[in-house]
Amino acid sequence: MRNFDSEGTPQSGTPRHAEPRLVVPRVRPLDTNDELAQALAAVRVELKLPTEFSAEVEEAADAAVAAFEPPELDLTSIPFVTIDPEGATDLDQALYLERAGETLRVMYAIAEVPAFVLPGSLVDAEARKRGQTLYGPDDRVPLHPTIISEDAASLLAGATRPAFVWTFDLDAAGSVIATTLVRAQVRNRRQYNYVEVQELLDNDRADESLSLLPEFGRLRTELERQRGGASLNRPDEEVAVVDGQYVIERRASLPIEDYNAHVSLMTGMEAARIMLEGKVGILRTMPAPDDETLEQFRRQVASLGCPWPENQNYGEYLRTLDHSDPRALAATHAATSLFRGAGYTPFDGELPEDTIQAAVAAPYAHATAPLRRLVDRFVLVACEAIVAGRDVPKWVREALPQLPKIMGRTSQLASQFDRSSVDVIEAALLRPRVGDEFEATVVSERGDGGVIQIADPVITARISGMVSAGATVRVRLVSAEIATGTIEFELV
Repeated sequence: MRNFDSEGTPQSGTPRHAEPRLVVPRVRPLDTNDELAQALAAVRVELKLPTEFSAEVEEAADAAVAAFEPPELDLTSIPFVTIDPEGATDLDQALYLERAGETLRVMYAIAEVPAFVLPGSLVDAEARKRGQTLYGPDDRVPLHPTIISEDAASLLAGATRPAFVWTFDLDAAGSVIATTLVRAQVRNRRQYNYVEVQELLDNDRADESLSLLPEFGRLRTELERQRGGASLNRPDEEVAVVDGQYVIERRASLPIEDYNAHVSLMTGMEAARIMLEGKVGILRTMPAPDDETLEQFRRQVASLGCPWPENQNYGEYLRTLDHSDPRALAATHAATSLFRGAGYTPFDGELPEDTIQAAVAAPYAHATAPLRRLVDRFVLVACEAIVAGRDVPKWVREALPQLPKIMGRTSQLASQFDRSSVDVIEAALLRPRVGDEFEATVVSERGDGGVIQIADPVITARISGMVSAGATVRVRLVSAEIATGTIEFELV
């Protein structure tokens, strides 16, 4: 049930290349009175998650929406579209691609949340407490009141909305040769989901804009490979309801998801470049794994039967892994040790010593999800001011030193929420099978036991006893407690 991605929230336009995170699928319990629903609710209570917004915050959000004045620049003639998971309503990004002479042009509209979240307002204060939208299997805890996040600021189909509009011109190799950023009104022509776009591409029925995405994605993937970027692209493992029962389904990501992710990744890299040139902003950074960690990983994957060639960087090695092979899944699990230490690095005047996000293999900033992540709002305002030749607003500069602590605290909470929710769901899935035996692969050794990967159902769990990484073992499910989210296996 555990997957990895870079942004910390299950959203569209998210690079699958940067750092590990847990993904919890959103499936509402079949019965709000059943034991699973009660256990999920208890997780929220235990973690003291926010519930509704106060009446004062809702009133402030209503007032901000009522007082909103749209930007003067009108780009509603550009046929932007969004590509999001089915049913999404908090739409951060819309895109449009075209040929511009010899160049490939990518236009990317990002929801202009600062138009509705005014500095020093009650909505701003509440957003700084929450830090990010928290996603659970049964519901979510939004960063902003829904009148903003799912209405006035969301790039909904058919609606005119304010946006930060990025325009990137790319050369024949896919490198960015020119970037502009303006505030403008835009209109989303259509909200697609990933399956719809993939089917259009596969059947040669996509319009000119969407038909350019595969070319763009391939070019940017090659650039990522050349600069040594790395990705943990494990198959998505999602909870679904089949015949009234919860099951776990494994789904490989569609090509369109990676193409779309590269638009966001490129935007974050350009945002970092702009802020570094302007000498004010905040980066998403992550240190490269040290030699000892790399050597340990090399030994571990060799023991799993997936040796890492000496002349290959770890990013390229991870791309070669076949996730239909349990040993390769185990090697990917081991690779999480290479993606640690991510944080936020603010600066104002003096450039930071460390500017690289190691998995991206370049400076990088979070800039494409302001509806769902606090830091993006400040990055977008800073970048727009720098590009326009204005001073970055004082309220942005004053907030920069505070943002790492806020995002660190709320990211830790998001991980706890994910982990606890997944544990509860796994226990619910497995409880009818207490006493059953399963074949498992040992993905790592831990103290007096290890971590095992069961293929059917897809479960990762700890086990006690003498085990060796890469070995195939037979285990028996001893217990599965929904209320506590605990499962126990024993070696057979």
